[in-house]
Amino acid sequence: MTSEGVARRAFLKVAAVAGAAAAAPAATSPPAVADGAAAPDAGSPPPVYAFLNLEEQAFVEALVDHMIPADELTPKGTDLGISIYIDRALGGAWGRGDRLYMQGPWKRGVPSQGYQLPLTPAQLYRAGIEATNAHCLKTWGKPFDRLAEAQREEVLVALSAGTLDLGQLPARTFFATVYQTVMEGMFADPVYGGNRNKAGWRMIGFPGALAVHREHVAQYRDQPFPAEPVGIADMS
Repeated sequence: MTSEGVARRAFLKVAAVAGAAAAAPAATSPPAVADGAAAPDAGSPPPVYAFLNLEEQAFVEALVDHMIPADELTPKGTDLGISIYIDRALGGAWGRGDRLYMQGPWKRGVPSQGYQLPLTPAQLYRAGIEATNAHCLKTWGKPFDRLAEAQREEVLVALSAGTLDLGQLPARTFFATVYQTVMEGMFADPVYGGNRNKAGWRMIGFPGALAVHREHVAQYRDQPFPAEPVGIADMS
């Protein structure tokens, strides 16, 4: 594994411990799917998307596989179901902005004011993918999913820094939303489509959806928790 891969994994662990593992996922109602479904193999049917169109599917799959590469710790992002999680979140109440104030006035705010765009998360995602692909086509003659790894990294770094020109769309806001959903898909309960086989939880030693864990805190302090992580579906 390269030093870049080690750094990326260390970053993921820090992000998860900082709160992603415990955060409420964007999807508001768990779909009726089996918890911990096995990672797909070469003979498995392709994932079924309800919201993303073909170009968006290719973008999101390339994105999650670049941000979460396969290594000795976890499978790649698509095998973890992160793209499925994102599709379900965008197609659900969170993606529709059901709990957002959407009546304006619309002015550019400061970071402390939070999200200020007249777009639902789904609209932001869709517009951001289109604008990012347009940049990639203009720069390299290819959409994001067909770029080399170094070119994808360049695009994502520019998005995260807010330096990529997406027209009227703020690049940093788009990337923040993308990053949020990737982290949720990595560490949310598997019933929401991501974190397949609880691989994200296993990577950071998270015990899962246990109602009471305090009796284990002292016993396993600074030691790996020996039990299998527990998901919502395991408790039904």
